Amino acid sequence: MSLRTRTILVGMLLLFFGWLAAGNFVDKERRIDSDFLRDDLLRMGLDLQGGIHWVVGVDLDRAVQHELQTLAAGLRSRLQDDGVGGVTFGVEGLQLTTSSANAEASASLATVLEDYTVLDPVSTDGMTQTFELISPRRDELVELTMRQVLEVLRKRIDDPVTGIAESVVTRQGADRVLVQIPGGLVDRDRAVKLLASTAFLEFKIVEDAAATEELLLAKYPDGIGAEFVIATERDRESDAVIMAYLVAKEAAITGQYLTDARVGFDNRQRPEVQFTFDDEGGRRFGEFTEAHIDEPMAIILDGQVYTAPTINSRITFNGRITGSFSVEEAGDIAVVLRAGSLAVPVEILEERTVGPALGQDSIERGVRASLVGLVVIVVFVILYYRVSGVYASIALATNLILLIGLMSLFEATLTLPGLAGLVLTIGMAVDANVIIFERIREELPKARKASAAIATGFDKALWTILDANITTLITGVVLLQFGTGPIKGFAVTLCVGILTSVFSALVVTRLLFHFYPGERNQALSI
Repeated sequence: MSLRTRTILVGMLLLFFGWLAAGNFVDKERRIDSDFLRDDLLRMGLDLQGGIHWVVGVDLDRAVQHELQTLAAGLRSRLQDDGVGGVTFGVEGLQLTTSSANAEASASLATVLEDYTVLDPVSTDGMTQTFELISPRRDELVELTMRQVLEVLRKRIDDPVTGIAESVVTRQGADRVLVQIPGGLVDRDRAVKLLASTAFLEFKIVEDAAATEELLLAKYPDGIGAEFVIATERDRESDAVIMAYLVAKEAAITGQYLTDARVGFDNRQRPEVQFTFDDEGGRRFGEFTEAHIDEPMAIILDGQVYTAPTINSRITFNGRITGSFSVEEAGDIAVVLRAGSLAVPVEILEERTVGPALGQDSIERGVRASLVGLVVIVVFVILYYRVSGVYASIALATNLILLIGLMSLFEATLTLPGLAGLVLTIGMAVDANVIIFERIREELPKARKASAAIATGFDKALWTILDANITTLITGVVLLQFGTGPIKGFAVTLCVGILTSVFSALVVTRLLFHFYPGERNQALSI
């Protein structure tokens, strides 16, 4: 490739990344008003932009209770299959209690319990026994629950379509989750709804309905029975009850079969949530709707009825949730449905707001540190390496343009540790040039021409530079893969900085040497 071609390619590359980087140093209003500068550039992390900091508590006891209730249902089913009656089950706190009506029922229960090795007997009082989950099972259940909660919350907060991007969701301690949302990305109330919603979706046939719960209960003076419950539809603004519905306690089908949920619009352009079932869910929903044609079906999310349409025909894989909500509310419902339901409730235990003033101070100090480091390095390399030091300084400036431009291209998030990584990159960027220059110095007494010493110096320094930077890059990739929050921010800047610094040293500096001294047979200023 000719010198002219390489110069044009490097020049075009610098112009492109310079254009990307330039928008970060211009006021946002001017960026938006300009047809030349982009406005979707580097994002600022929580420590630079400010935002919301939450510590969320996870009710792990509820997971243990749910497991005990599941085991109790299994025991009850086994005894019924064997024709054994007279055994009652109850879950109080973290214990399962069984009460047998007679010795025969107690003996049958003892036989069935032999297969339930996860239950550890705590006490026996006549025909009453109390059990707890064995420690290994309880620890496994707690770990699985925390992983499920983390996964669901991450999907909700970092949803690529309508969620809150560039946030941090990570585990803190045994039963807590740390959530950090950079300021300006979302309002607090919306974030709370996304975070705390259980997102349990149910489909139930409506048995009866009335304008209020009191009117509905008045129809049943003897009670509604253990197999039915009342679900209400509420106004989204006033929270007043619009309609009360009598529905079955157990749902015919739940949201566990959902594969997707999106915002759509009906024929009157009103927002709605459109959802899709998997194969098993489509089959069950088809059988359910076919058996209840011309009957109203309540679509219930977290105990609240969103709509109760009449089933006109068999419905299989696709359905929709309508209601008087905005596009944003429909989007939030779609997010929580798509992310899945939480196995246990969560609660915000601690809330702090990080002010943007603190972040601005960090930015100013970080920029000041970068500039001071840059000036000191430039002065040193020019004094020590003379004209070659000027080349190293130009390569250093090129590296910064490429680094900021590349991070802007991918809309990376810049955090305070990321700024530290930026300062570190400035020092690392000149390191490759130092290796090259020292190699060239070694070759000058042996070479007949400066160009020969330069070529040999670059060739011999190549593998040393690659070896040193690849090992650092591996460390950066590991930090990027397994780190969270600030560590990941540092790793992003470090990895991108390594790539741009190697390019600047091996390509840009070499290109400058081709211009001067080039093939001239004269002393090299180094």
